[in-house]
Amino acid sequence: MTEQATDVYDLVGIGFGPSNLALAIAVEEHNARCLRPDDRIRAIFLEKQDDFGWHRGMLFEDATMQVSFLKDLVTMRNPSSDFSFVSYLHAHERLADFINYKSMYPLRVEFHDYMYWAATRMRESVLYGQTVTDVVPVAGGTLLDVVAGDRAFRARNISIAVGLESSLPPEIQSSERVWHNLDILHRAAAFDVTAPERFIVVGAGQSAAESVSFLHERYPTAEVLSVFFRYGYSPADDSNFANGIFDPEAVDLYFDAPADVKRMLFDYHRNTNYSVVDGELITDLYRRAYRERILGRSRLHMLNASRVADLTARPDGVTAVIEHLPTGDRRTVGADAIVFATGYRPVDAGRLLGAAGDHCLRDGEGLLRVGRDYRVTTDGLHAGIYLQGGTEHAHGITSTLLSAVAVRSGEIVTSIAAAGRTDVPLRSLAAVTGRG
Repeated sequence: MTEQATDVYDLVGIGFGPSNLALAIAVEEHNARCLRPDDRIRAIFLEKQDDFGWHRGMLFEDATMQVSFLKDLVTMRNPSSDFSFVSYLHAHERLADFINYKSMYPLRVEFHDYMYWAATRMRESVLYGQTVTDVVPVAGGTLLDVVAGDRAFRARNISIAVGLESSLPPEIQSSERVWHNLDILHRAAAFDVTAPERFIVVGAGQSAAESVSFLHERYPTAEVLSVFFRYGYSPADDSNFANGIFDPEAVDLYFDAPADVKRMLFDYHRNTNYSVVDGELITDLYRRAYRERILGRSRLHMLNASRVADLTARPDGVTAVIEHLPTGDRRTVGADAIVFATGYRPVDAGRLLGAAGDHCLRDGEGLLRVGRDYRVTTDGLHAGIYLQGGTEHAHGITSTLLSAVAVRSGEIVTSIAAAGRTDVPLRSLAAVTGRG
């Protein structure tokens, strides 16, 4: 029996990764500016993990961020915020050291620690270990009950930020020796550094190249086979003008553009983010492979224009049939494990919305219709449903990336504050909805 909600939040956030963490901070800073208590936004966030974590399985020691440290949780929205990456460095007495580091791109482990530091400061706003199973309209659609376990959290608005989920080819099932790169650090920990003889990595993007680099370095006697459709890794376009596609102003232009122009812009600039690799990493991997050829000890092998045509998993390894696409030649290879760095897909918010999902309108492609303020267009609901992620079709390529979180969070707070409150006396809710 679910414990019935007895209070109403202005906002209940589902998920507490970087996007909703940034939103929680934006709410706190909004409340600090409010002169009247009634203008403040009362918020709670629900996270299924037991603690804050962001892609922990890919926190390689030497991997750097691919966005500037200025695109942190707050700076693009509020440069004076004390939740900035610079404030984090100052609090940890590393500001001068980072300046001398002379890079706009911190180590990924450091940026994760920054976000963990910010999440710890917001611990009063989040409940961990809470898996949301349903969202139920109540009070004639004025409110929503967010159901997690045996509790229901009543809300005037909800923000869904459940991130991305790993994507494997349809015919592939994850197992002890068949991994998605998202779990590579956790999975690899089971191997002694001298035990494996061979790994296979499938994919041509940044995660694939990082996985190849990691396995090649960690296991000094193992072969690493990189299998991908392309002839070679393609470099990411991080040039000055192309990076403008991630600017806040570009979201406005993209949102208002005709559908064919949106598709054109998305296709033109896929190489800023999708299936591309940092140029320095490409150079590093090429030099490793070349050096090994000179020394006569080749461990790193690039199987380009190729695919895994068949795969058999065993408790102690895998057997893969690798096809060279131009010739059709096939070879059978045994390996200790195979890693599929085959990308991610946004979690369909409809899967989480439960009963409330029936009120959400979709476009001709089955995608949720959303406004410029990231609010889902609904029928028969007055409560607000906001999406943090999964809106590339409406807002452009930046919607799933860290570049957007600071500004987007501010826009959602502004939208919630502008909508105001439709008050429903708590004592009348049972009579209106049949829920306590």
